Amino acid sequence: MSQLLRVQNFNVSSDGVGAGEDQTLERPFGHVDPGTLFAWAGATASWPNRTDPGGTRGIDDYFTRDFANNIGAEIMGRNKFGPQRGPWQDHEWRGWWGDEPPFRTPVFVMTHHPRPSFTLSDTTFHFVDGTPERVLELAREAADGKDVRLGGGVTTVRQFLDAGLVDTLHVAVSPVKLGSGLRLWDSPEDLLDRYHLEAVPSPSGVTHHLFWRR
Repeated sequence: MSQLLRVQNFNVSSDGVGAGEDQTLERPFGHVDPGTLFAWAGATASWPNRTDPGGTRGIDDYFTRDFANNIGAEIMGRNKFGPQRGPWQDHEWRGWWGDEPPFRTPVFVMTHHPRPSFTLSDTTFHFVDGTPERVLELAREAADGKDVRLGGGVTTVRQFLDAGLVDTLHVAVSPVKLGSGLRLWDSPEDLLDRYHLEAVPSPSGVTHHLFWRR
């Protein structure tokens, strides 16, 4: 299978919550503290924002290192890009990531309110209004034969899952319950009608769920 659409290193709680409610500029994940979900990745030796030596190796580090492997483009929802809603009032806002976004590929931001593309470092953001099928077509063209990563958030991943477009998923399930928020699933078994599943526990406490098409 060529040019997979891949969900990678997507993080949810044990009750399936991947983001909170009431997103703001100061709280990109709403009421949810992302540290409760991402701690496993931040502890690895390969975490890109690590400022001190050391870090863990093993399976968590493998997934952290694999994040950019053979990725030629990314798709994300507008809420992953920023907190604004409706028509763009502030074109000065260029995402949560500063002048060096971590993607290093073309990024296609799904929105009903397109705005001009712009480039930061080696990442170019395109703002597109279209169906999942059309946006995936654009991303595959830009990926130049490599895979496309579906970066989130939860609503966007669910949209592509419902359209039957996702080829593989890696979901890291943290051993915490959040109770409320945007839920990827009620249970990983929700996807077993469409995907094979292998669940691999890690010493960090997370369980890596690997799905691939039946």
